[in-house]
Amino acid sequence: MSDWAPKRFWKAAEVVETADGFAVTLDGRTIKTPAKTPLVVPTRGLAEAIAAEWDAQEDKVDPATMPFTRMSNSALDKVATQFAEVADMLAAYGDTDLLCYRADSPAELAARQAEKWDPVLDWAAETLGARLETRAGIMHAPQDRAALETLTKKVHQFTSFQLAAFHDLVSMTGSLILGFAATYRLHSAETLWDLSRLDETWQEEQWGEDDEATALANRKKGELVFADQFYQLASQAS
Repeated sequence: MSDWAPKRFWKAAEVVETADGFAVTLDGRTIKTPAKTPLVVPTRGLAEAIAAEWDAQEDKVDPATMPFTRMSNSALDKVATQFAEVADMLAAYGDTDLLCYRADSPAELAARQAEKWDPVLDWAAETLGARLETRAGIMHAPQDRAALETLTKKVHQFTSFQLAAFHDLVSMTGSLILGFAATYRLHSAETLWDLSRLDETWQEEQWGEDDEATALANRKKGELVFADQFYQLASQAS
């Protein structure tokens, strides 16, 4: 039974415009999420990406090859049903943002953090209207309440589909600000991943790479790049 997988039963996956967005149909029947919600997404581009995943399935259906479908399911079944809780959880990253906690030593690492991270915090202050302050060490020190409230309001402005992607952009980098930087296209997802891995890269330079850790990091980088792609497709004009 462990090898069981649903078989392909449809001939064609198509995109159909509806009153609420764009549905993907299999031989005329709208796909539904695991919670039996019609799979209707906000943009044609996202619907086309989902349809392409279903069209690419062969004899047996492999959900692992269908990331656009999976994240859309999550947006409808998980995020939309508890939107405020998810938004608040992600906004809370601002109070412990990766970019704000700096090394006491060595001086070279602290200097690299300042060089790479300060411009992003400056961008956030100017573009998002929220200045987060840096601190040395790992002990938590609360950020300005007004700045956090400003960022929280912006998180709550996302759609459920945007927030589903934003969840990964924030949680995988450990930074609310890097998550916003992705949505504003400040840098590519690959560059933002490298910024989030600055400390790990420093350690690798000193002690060498660990093959398993590198493989895991590369997998997570790919997931971050996908989340960025999903956000962009969920946000484009149709």
